Amino acid sequence: MGNASKPATAVPATPAGRRGWQIVWGVVLIACGILAVLMPEIAALATAVVFASLLIVGGIGEIAYAAHTRTQAGFGWKLASGILTLVLGIAILVVPVAGVASLALLVGAFLFVTGISRTMLGWRVRPHRGWGWIVFDGLLSIVIAILIALGWPQSSLAFIGLLTGFTLIITGLWRLMLRPLAPTP
Repeated sequence: MGNASKPATAVPATPAGRRGWQIVWGVVLIACGILAVLMPEIAALATAVVFASLLIVGGIGEIAYAAHTRTQAGFGWKLASGILTLVLGIAILVVPVAGVASLALLVGAFLFVTGISRTMLGWRVRPHRGWGWIVFDGLLSIVIAILIALGWPQSSLAFIGLLTGFTLIITGLWRLMLRPLAPTP
């Protein structure tokens, strides 16, 4: 049976050590984000290397899976997919600046398409509360996409590095803000 004198809390009790690690992790992410903002070119190249490494591991995994299932239908397509993923990862690792430029172009295209979609959504839900924010978000995404396109490929390193830095800072901040609270006695 439970203790009736203690009220139930919405936040489960978390050991102090776990809270400490979450704080440390948040601070590390913020520090890395600040460094990335201060050195966007290095951050962009590091992002490209990590992305390339993930593609290489993924490509190797796809090739291994294709070999494992070679008697099943689609073996050739599975193998081709794995080889293409592996080759793309190697290419980005060998020429990371081209990988960063390609990534910036893809992000720009994504922002442009989602900007159009969000702008149309905002106009569609008008006059509901907050529709203007949706339109603002869409138009801002379109403007950022146009700026990426106008500055491409020269601004690719700075753009990807700053994007990486700001993402790390925001992630670190929310980790600090949403860390489990200490239980009240």
